[in-house]
Amino acid sequence: MTAGDQAFEQTLPVEVSGRIAPGWWGMVVLILTEAALFGTLLAGYFYLRASSATWPQGGIKPPDPILPTIMTGILLASSIPMIWADWSIRRGRQQPMKMGLAIAFVLGAIFLGLQIYELTHETFAPSVNAYSSSFFTITCLHGLHVIAGLLMIAFTLTRAFLGHFNEHRNLAVTNTGLYWHFVDGVWVFVFLSLYVSPHVL
Repeated sequence: MTAGDQAFEQTLPVEVSGRIAPGWWGMVVLILTEAALFGTLLAGYFYLRASSATWPQGGIKPPDPILPTIMTGILLASSIPMIWADWSIRRGRQQPMKMGLAIAFVLGAIFLGLQIYELTHETFAPSVNAYSSSFFTITCLHGLHVIAGLLMIAFTLTRAFLGHFNEHRNLAVTNTGLYWHFVDGVWVFVFLSLYVSPHVL
């Protein structure tokens, strides 16, 4: 091995946790890509709204924000145990990490169940007009992201019970938390845009 090869190898990341890890940056890029997707869809929603004489179109009543408000509180609350799980495993605390992941999963599952209930009880269908199509596209896409997040949490929790993580090896817990916080954060914009703004603007 030449001196140049040795110098190149020394520049490669060897950490499995933290911001130096390639996997951490991969998750950040994924989140930025998904954020751009939601940003585009929400921009399209407001473009349709600005182009319409009435909103929602076709005499559709704005969605009732009461249940989505409760759902928002539940989803945002789920970030707290996720933060606790990440904080705990960075200090080698196994049981609090498992509890945090489990609580976050339960809260996320409750949110998903309420979201499915809310969407299946809307008074309009996705194919009615541009408003209804946009509404269901954005909310269902977010629901798919919640499902993906729940699968990630379940997989990470399974690995936690198998003893895969410690204070030095915990990137999967961190990345799961990053993705879940993104799912929570983007819902705030969806909630304000689709459920609140039609009543106040």
